[in-house]
Amino acid sequence: MGSDDDRVDRPPNGSWIEPSPPRLGSRILVTWLELTIVGITGGLLGATVGGPPGFVIYLATTLLTVGIVFHNVNELVKAWLRASQSGSAIE
Repeated sequence: MGSDDDRVDRPPNGSWIEPSPPRLGSRILVTWLELTIVGITGGLLGATVGGPPGFVIYLATTLLTVGIVFHNVNELVKAWLRASQSGSAIE
């Protein structure tokens, strides 16, 4: 049996498509958009609820923003690794 990485790198129809180099600009834009939406939503919810539950919402918002940054950095690193393995990485 193959590993999970084999299924991610190869399309299901068997043809091999060379992965393109990662797009840093679009990843930054997506991260910024996600952080903006989560930050505004969490801030409004925390301010609306107030008190200790509002503080918990602020903490959850902070945790979620850290998760968003980690996820997007992870996706960017995976794309760079895929591109470097295929030889199409930009130096």
